[in-house]
Amino acid sequence: MKPLAAAYSQRLLKGQAPTYERLQARLAEDGSPLGAEPIAVHCGWGRLLIGHTFPDPASLAQELLKEQPGERDIALYVAAPQQILGIDPQQLFLDPSDTLRLWFSDYRPATRVFRGFRIRRVQTEADWAAVNVLYQGRGMLPVDAERLTPRHQGGPVYWLAEDEDSGAVIGSVMGLNHQKAFHDPENGCSLWCLAVDPQCTRPGVGEVLVRHLVEHFMSRGLSYLDLSVLHDNRQAKSLYAKLGFRALTTFAIKRKNGINQPLFLGPGPQAGFNPYARIIVEEAHRRGIDVHVDDADAGLFTLSHGGRRVRCRESLSDLTSAISMTLCQDKSLTHKVLKAAGLNLPSQQLAGSADDNLEFLDEHQRIVVKPLDGEQGQGVAVDLQTIEDVQKAIETARQFDSRVLLESFHEGLDLRILVIGFEVVAAAIRRPAEVTGDGQHSIGALIEAQSRRRQAATDGESKIPLGAETQRTLHAAGFDYSSILPRGQTLAVRRTANLHTGGCLEDVTAILHPTLVDAAVRAARALDIPMVGLDLMVPAADQPEYVFIEANERAGLANHEPQPTAEKFVDLLFPHSQPTAQ
Repeated sequence: MKPLAAAYSQRLLKGQAPTYERLQARLAEDGSPLGAEPIAVHCGWGRLLIGHTFPDPASLAQELLKEQPGERDIALYVAAPQQILGIDPQQLFLDPSDTLRLWFSDYRPATRVFRGFRIRRVQTEADWAAVNVLYQGRGMLPVDAERLTPRHQGGPVYWLAEDEDSGAVIGSVMGLNHQKAFHDPENGCSLWCLAVDPQCTRPGVGEVLVRHLVEHFMSRGLSYLDLSVLHDNRQAKSLYAKLGFRALTTFAIKRKNGINQPLFLGPGPQAGFNPYARIIVEEAHRRGIDVHVDDADAGLFTLSHGGRRVRCRESLSDLTSAISMTLCQDKSLTHKVLKAAGLNLPSQQLAGSADDNLEFLDEHQRIVVKPLDGEQGQGVAVDLQTIEDVQKAIETARQFDSRVLLESFHEGLDLRILVIGFEVVAAAIRRPAEVTGDGQHSIGALIEAQSRRRQAATDGESKIPLGAETQRTLHAAGFDYSSILPRGQTLAVRRTANLHTGGCLEDVTAILHPTLVDAAVRAARALDIPMVGLDLMVPAADQPEYVFIEANERAGLANHEPQPTAEKFVDLLFPHSQPTAQ
C-alpha cells in the first residue's frame, strides 16, 4: 500500500464486507501473490474456513461438507450465503450470529484496572485440561491440542485468565492472526471461544481477555479484530459495543449436526421454560416423547409416549403423591417422618412467644429461622445468636408463611443429594455466594458483577439479592456494601447456599460416603417419594457424619452437571423410552 494511504483506505473499507474479488484486488494492489489455495485453519474443535479465500460457492460448500464427526466447522466471511445454501440446503444452514468488527483506530484503552488475575498463553497439558473443563462447563466443544494448525503455519493462539490466588483457570479466549493465516492485505485478526467461569468471583475477566487480545494484535501492527456473537446474546453485545465494535455485513455458514441443532431447528417446546423444566423437556424431545406445554411460566408440561401420559411441574410429576409432597413441604412433618426412620436431625420447634423463642435460643446458642413451607431459600436466616436477630428473622419469614420454624444450627457444608427411583443420582456441595476482593472495587460492586455473571449462566435463575440477609452477613463479618475488600480475600455474602440466591455447586457424587448414600435412600423411602432433593449438613462429602435439614419435592435437575439427572428422571417416567444416543 502506498505511504500515507492507510487511514484513507481504512475509512473506505469500514463499511465494506469481505469478498473473494476484493481480497484478490487488494493482493494485486500490494503486489502480493494472488491467493492460490483456499484457507482452512484447525482450531482444535473444528476448522475455520476463510470464506473469501474460496473462489466460488461450490468449493466452499464442498469443503464444509467434509466436516469430521464430533467437530464443528465454521465458514466465515461469506458474502452470498444463499448461493452456498442452494447447493445443499439439507445439510448446510445460515448461522444466526452477527459478525462485529473493531477497527483499532477506534479502540480506547481501559480506564479501570482489574486485579486478582493474570492473562497468559495456554502452554501445558494441564492448561489445556483446565481450559477444556471450562469450555465443557459452558456447553462448548473441548480443544484437541494435537489437531491445532501450528502457529507458524497461521494457526490460532489460546490465552487463559488465571486467578492469582488460587491458580484456577477462570476464563479463556482464542485469537487468529489473519496476516499469518492467509496473508491478509487488510491486516485483520479475529476472536473466538471467549468463555468465563460462571462461578468466577473476579469482575472484568471477559473484558480484560478481549482487551488483551486487541492490544496484543495492535502491537503486531494489525488493523482490526472481528468476532462472531449469537444475535440474542445481549450481555456480550453490550460489552462489545462498549469497546467500540460495530456490525459487519457478512455471514457464516455451518453444517447441520447434533452440536448445532439448537441453531438450525430454532426454539422448540422448551424455549419458554426455565432451566429446570427445559432440561427435562429437551431430554424428552431427544427421545421422541411428545411434549405438550401447559404453562411455560409455571413450568407445567405434559409428556406422552406409548399410551402413557405424565404431567410435570419441572421435576415434580404425577408419580409424586399428594401425601409425599405434603411431607416435604411441611418441614415439621419432614422432621417427624425422618426421625421415625432413625435418621439424624436438628432440634426443632415452632416459633412462639418471645420467651419461648429465647428459651430455645438459650438452649442451642445458635439457631436457624425459616418459614414452615418455603423454597428457594426465601425467608431463611442462619446462625442467629441474639434474640433481637431471631425476632427480626421471624417477622421476615412470616412474609412467606405465617408458621415459622426454629432449628438448632449445625456447622458444616451444605450437601444436596438427588435421589431418583430410590437411587442416588447426583450429589453436590452447595456453597454460598461469595466474592473475592481486588483492593479496588467495593463489596457492593463485586456482588453486582458476580450476580450478573450468575444470572447470565443460569438464564436469570440465580442472582445475589441485595437484601437484609446479605447485609446482615456482611455486618457480621465487619463490612458493608461500600467496604473495599482487601485483594485476595474471599468473603461469603450469604449464609445460605441456595442456587437462587447466588450459590454454586461442586459435584461430589464420586466421593459420596456410603453412609450418606444409605441415609439418602432411607429418607426417600420414608417419604415414599420417587424423586427428591435432600439437604444435609456434613463435615465433608466423604465422611459419614450428617444432619438432615430438609427435603425438596421439586429439586432442580439443571444444577448437577455432569451427572445424568434429566436422563434418569425421564427413565423413571418412561422406563421403555429409547435411551439417549451415545
